[in-house]
Amino acid sequence: MDMRRIGRTDLVVSKICLGTMTWGQQNTEAEGHAQMDYAFERGVNFLDTAELYPIPPKAETQGRTERYIGNWMKARGNRDKVVLASKVVGRTTNDWFRGGRPSKLVREDILHAVEGSLRKLQTDYIDLYQIHFPERKVPWGSNPNRVGNWPAQRDTDETPIAETIAVFEELVKAGKIRHLGLSNESSWGVMRFIFESEKSNGPRPASLQNAYNLVNRTFEVNLAEVSDREEVSLLAYSPLAQGYLTGKYDHGARPQGSRSQLFNRGQRYETPNAAEVQLEYNELARSFGMEPALFANAFVCSRPFVTSNIIGATSIAQLDMALSSASVTWTTEMQEAVDAIHQRTGNPCP
Repeated sequence: MDMRRIGRTDLVVSKICLGTMTWGQQNTEAEGHAQMDYAFERGVNFLDTAELYPIPPKAETQGRTERYIGNWMKARGNRDKVVLASKVVGRTTNDWFRGGRPSKLVREDILHAVEGSLRKLQTDYIDLYQIHFPERKVPWGSNPNRVGNWPAQRDTDETPIAETIAVFEELVKAGKIRHLGLSNESSWGVMRFIFESEKSNGPRPASLQNAYNLVNRTFEVNLAEVSDREEVSLLAYSPLAQGYLTGKYDHGARPQGSRSQLFNRGQRYETPNAAEVQLEYNELARSFGMEPALFANAFVCSRPFVTSNIIGATSIAQLDMALSSASVTWTTEMQEAVDAIHQRTGNPCP
């Protein structure tokens, strides 16, 4: 397993990061532990979670995923071998995160979040603490293929980024987190966080966790340059486009027990023309003699601006295929075939 450095930090992580958002809903604690055991045996050292997990978010399940990870690290006695990433929610009206009130990226709420995560994870520190999504009003993911009516009306009580940076500086000095990461952010957002951190000598964003896959390559346009020149590492999530690049949803199929069938939350990847484009990529994978899931993950792993590919699985068989993508030799022929489709279809999602 190749190892890569996150941004300007001393965190060195595996090319594959194990995503955890299904643990506590689609997966039991025992299954989550088995996935972590298997991934770490294969060379993974990087786990990504969030106070919000598991998905879909619910008051009765919130925090289970972090508890499962904390129990696993305690049982294995391996905290020093894990690069651990978690996240604090941005602005949300969901009131179960803060004991019955909405949440924002203000000091009281961030401190409440990090203390809860440390307790559930049974650790004294989090290596990479990420802002799950911006507090300001932006389209989901902050980097969509189209924005419609823009700019959005701003909230009158929007928390200044400088204020949020100051809270993260406090947490770094207290030793509760090591580094700041962003997620679902735009080019402007990343640069503004960098500006405010350098202005105040606060923690500089080390990473950006955004969606990146065959049907959503919007990161390449502006954010890739920001990532390269500012040394902010891309931690790519949703490499399989919520399962639509596995082939299991081809021709309108909805297998029993699949995420789309269980939760009906695939709207980002059910946009006009998306099904036709997804099918084309899945058939391209098969033409190279590869399972679509293996092909789609290998594409993400092959990109020079991806530091770590955040994979997800609900079974060991799925996990094995995702891990195997790290050793696929991505050829010029594969890239040219992918680019030919992309040139015609663009980014149909989200």
